[in-house]
Amino acid sequence: MISEKEQAEQLAASALSWIAQNPDRLGRFLAICGVGPAEIRERVGDPAFMGGILDFLLAHEPDLIEFAEWAGVDPSFPMQIRPALPGGESHHYS
Repeated sequence: MISEKEQAEQLAASALSWIAQNPDRLGRFLAICGVGPAEIRERVGDPAFMGGILDFLLAHEPDLIEFAEWAGVDPSFPMQIRPALPGGESHHYS
């Protein structure tokens, strides 16, 4: 059985793939996270960066809903799993 941290990282990796499919969404993500396209590959192994990907989804409900449909997960799942990654314990999503 995989840990919650691993589930969160896998979900964030899926979210990053989904984000990258739309140039406007990708541009918004890059602007918010402050990294360039080349840096993304370096940061994918960073749990804090992966948490930031989930934060990106959770900050904009239309993206969250669209991603959840695309990924086949309940829209509440990213919120439930977010605390498993660094920085998630300080966020209170409701």
